[in-house]
Amino acid sequence: MAQLSDDCFAFGGPMMSVDEAVGLITTRVSAIADIEMVALVDADGRVLARDIAAPLPLPPFTNSAVDGYAVRNADLPQETERAFPLDGRIQAGGLVHAGIKPGHTARIFTGAPMPPGAETVFMQEDVRIDEAGNIVLPPGLKPGANVRPAGEDIPGGHIALRAGQRLRPQHVALAAAFGLSRLDVMRRIRVAVFSTGDELASPGEPRAASQLFDSNRFMLMAMLRRLGCEVSDLGILRDERNSLADGLKQVAGSHDLILTTGGVSTGEEDHVKAAVESIGSLVLWRMAIKPGRPVAMGIIEGTPLIGLPGNPVASFVTFVHVVRPTVLALAGSRPEPLLPIPVRAAFTYKKKIARREYVRASLRRGEDGTLEAVKFPREGAGLLSSLVETDGLIELGEDITRVQPGQYVGFLSYADLI
Repeated sequence: MAQLSDDCFAFGGPMMSVDEAVGLITTRVSAIADIEMVALVDADGRVLARDIAAPLPLPPFTNSAVDGYAVRNADLPQETERAFPLDGRIQAGGLVHAGIKPGHTARIFTGAPMPPGAETVFMQEDVRIDEAGNIVLPPGLKPGANVRPAGEDIPGGHIALRAGQRLRPQHVALAAAFGLSRLDVMRRIRVAVFSTGDELASPGEPRAASQLFDSNRFMLMAMLRRLGCEVSDLGILRDERNSLADGLKQVAGSHDLILTTGGVSTGEEDHVKAAVESIGSLVLWRMAIKPGRPVAMGIIEGTPLIGLPGNPVASFVTFVHVVRPTVLALAGSRPEPLLPIPVRAAFTYKKKIARREYVRASLRRGEDGTLEAVKFPREGAGLLSSLVETDGLIELGEDITRVQPGQYVGFLSYADLI
């Protein structure tokens, strides 16, 4: 279980910037130490626990990159085309029993091993067959063309995958190409998820007229699972300090992270801060971010707790910038910085200086073919439709105070955020 000292997140002073918050997380959170072995088919999304050195070169043997005809470099036509007798046929997966004779060519297929002595392959569409059945090869082909040398992709012994890599399908493919069937990975991070508030009812349960169905909890659990976490759905904690404290303390020892949503602002009925302070320690982050300023970070018996805002858009944005790096750090994953892509703004917007803001936007093609960002027409951190009907977030840095149409801005696709 990841253990943190009670003061490792201690912070005092003015509102914390997003970069300060992320830096504090990634430098202070200790990764779990538990490793498990999984089948290759189950490795996608897991964090690799040990470096993988290539147990064999890729490709493991020199082979043809095309369907065509193999020849020796010494026999390459120079000034005019030349006819070659056909000397054998080599298929992918077949064995080569003899080398190629001087002045001869061999029929060869993509992926087939090169016969001894042959170093170049002519593509089949570049050759012709004469009346005598000889293969006529044109002049001018460079020596070694259309051949994949052994180890061209990855040499044997090279560190091909590093510990801390969050595995994706292409990494799984590489491990399979090495013949590996099982991989050592970090165990999944265990996260307990609560919602807080008397105003919430769980989907499927009766809802009072003054209540809302709890949507944040299910959004956050889905996002956590996409990050490879093992998630415990612990329901809704009511607005009562002792009840909150008891619920949080019960799960601290059996989870790596506690995540709550709602109840972290400064209102009289926002009890998360007081509940955490009664059983652990908490620093209330007032992050310089919109939406999502009220974010709580605390420690309960060595287990980190993050309290996100109750509005769904604010909860989504702060998950991306606080919870995501925390989970990656706990899992021993290498940092995965979010890199906005430049797009042209098709909207006007004003904001305060010294605060980072995220504007929900859709993409379209302008008349000149350039990608443009169109701002969602309504404001409000409680509008789930603004997440459903857009493609991602425009990131406006702390020094920006105004956006005009035609200005280039940074765009973060939802697909890249988790």
